[in-house]
Amino acid sequence: MNTRMKKKILVAGGTGYIGSHTTVELQNAGYEVVIIDDLSNSNIEVLDGIEKITGIRPEFIQLDLKDKEGTRKALEAHPGIKGIILFAASKAVGESVQQPLKYYRNNIVTLVNLLEMMPEFNIEGIVFSSSCTVYGQPDPENLPVTENAPIKPAMSPYGNTKQINEEIIRDTIHAGAPFKSIILRYFNPIGAHPSAEIGPYLTQTAMGIRKELSVFGDDYDTADGSCIRDYINVVDLAKAHVIAMDRMLENKSDEHIEIFNLGTGNGVSVLELINTFEQTTGVKVPHKIVGRREGDIEKVWANPEHANKVLGWTAKETLADTLQSAWNWQKRLRERGIQ
Repeated sequence: MNTRMKKKILVAGGTGYIGSHTTVELQNAGYEVVIIDDLSNSNIEVLDGIEKITGIRPEFIQLDLKDKEGTRKALEAHPGIKGIILFAASKAVGESVQQPLKYYRNNIVTLVNLLEMMPEFNIEGIVFSSSCTVYGQPDPENLPVTENAPIKPAMSPYGNTKQINEEIIRDTIHAGAPFKSIILRYFNPIGAHPSAEIGPYLTQTAMGIRKELSVFGDDYDTADGSCIRDYINVVDLAKAHVIAMDRMLENKSDEHIEIFNLGTGNGVSVLELINTFEQTTGVKVPHKIVGRREGDIEKVWANPEHANKVLGWTAKETLADTLQSAWNWQKRLRERGIQ
């Protein structure tokens, strides 16, 4: 535990899956964290888990960041915030295809509100959680994906909001905004904190809560026909946000905007993932093959060398350990009587 208290950080969407794990890492690094979350896709009890792990309960404000005046009041009530990490967003690919306007409103208005207020409150940097969806389905010569791979037309409104938000940040900084930004393009975060005090909001099929897992498509051009992804441990991912915040606030780079891919560099198919889970935990995962899901990409995995070299960050956890952590979290939920 770092007892030297660093600067104050706003974590927007901080009770969510990645936000809660990042809050833990920020607090362990000595940052003071203020969370704003509307609890639309998370639970207030996450604060208890964060406190158990770190010994510190972060400040919490329940607020929809689309509410600009509410956001201004929250920033006025918590002076001295130096950096923002923006997780708050609607994030289901399938739902975004069905409800595009919800995604455009939630994901874009939130960012615009925060960017407009950053100069007013002397906030020096924003880390934006973007996604490998911005690359669409990369051409074979661009796999594994570097940050220089072409941005392809988005395959879902969710992916499109990530592209648009990146452009909004780029345009704002190009126009001379007095702050920096680091855009982190995540691949596929999985797992839970090793303490099993925090984890994903949704529960696992293996626990028997849902009858079976749906595997969307087995006729893709991959070894076993299922989609290939780069699965990254959520704690590894969270640690990259602390490094990014340090980098901006300590002026370690002359660049006003930087982009990093966060992945392991390994492509794993959905069926391989299920198999690894079963081998690691000894628990069978009932699953069935169903049709392809609109908006899904066939195969994508990262070339993380830029983040490895420039940030000094590497994904360290094995897939087996990551899946075991997810299972330990599920067992903890059951012990608490959460089905």
